[in-house]
Amino acid sequence: MRKVTQTTRRLMLLDTASLYFRAYFGIPDSVKAPDGTPVNAVRGLLDFIDRLVRDHRPDDLVACMDADWRPHWRVELIPTYKAHRVAEEHEAGPDEEEVPDTLSPQVPVIEGVLDALGIARVGVAAYEADDVIGTFTARAKGPVDIVTGDRDLYQLVDDARGVRVLYPLKGVGTLQLTDEAFLREKYGVDGRGYADLALLRGDPSDGLPGVPGIGEKTAAKLLAEFGDLAGIMAAVEDPKSKLTPAQRKRLDEARPYVAVAPKVVRVADDLPLPEVDTALPHAPRDPSALNELATRWGLGGSLQRLLTTLGA
Repeated sequence: MRKVTQTTRRLMLLDTASLYFRAYFGIPDSVKAPDGTPVNAVRGLLDFIDRLVRDHRPDDLVACMDADWRPHWRVELIPTYKAHRVAEEHEAGPDEEEVPDTLSPQVPVIEGVLDALGIARVGVAAYEADDVIGTFTARAKGPVDIVTGDRDLYQLVDDARGVRVLYPLKGVGTLQLTDEAFLREKYGVDGRGYADLALLRGDPSDGLPGVPGIGEKTAAKLLAEFGDLAGIMAAVEDPKSKLTPAQRKRLDEARPYVAVAPKVVRVADDLPLPEVDTALPHAPRDPSALNELATRWGLGGSLQRLLTTLGA
């Protein structure tokens, strides 16, 4: 009887906004559509995806989106969460992110092109792309490549499951392959410990205050000594623990923050994801719509290169 072997599929998850922001700032806005509208983010993202597919050959690809870049439930827990990124002028309702004037019009074009190509595009109401990525990662049966310029997602790195982060250093031609060995050498923690490290040291880019007086190196030492955040806070209660008086005082005073920060910092992994076909397309889902978008926005060589790569 012939043995049937199952091939393991490699899933690639794109932190889409992170990548098109990088494309926007990395490619001059002299790259324009026929009517003069800048399309540097659109063409840059297409070039990014082309390079990623050529270099890493995923079987499945999902463009993960921010349905809500600053979820209210996170802000309720930590009001400073991403507060510095809120646009100064916005109508009552959800906060609007400060986005360059010439980038905002490009986002619907990006979404339309991805849909016409047949690349799965997923966002979930009241959640960020990070949470979508966390849920796809938790459900994955095989290895996962997460492409992001956001170090928050280092917390998902898991060598045993083949989960790694590809962090762009220059475009996406030069990627930092982030696995547990990298995290231990750079931060002294593994993927599971990274969220606790980030929580303790704080992160100004996300408006997370951290524990005053506990920087990255101190946080790493505490995690090495006590295992995790719960172990550190248990040590605060134990007069025999090796915490210094200053550390004990700072952690004790930070209890209100430490109580809520884990829910904010850790990505969700249990979202109700929609049913989507994540398989990497080999031909456009909607050739007519794609052709119209290509003509209207002058997507030229960037789109053609990606189509050639997908077809191959």
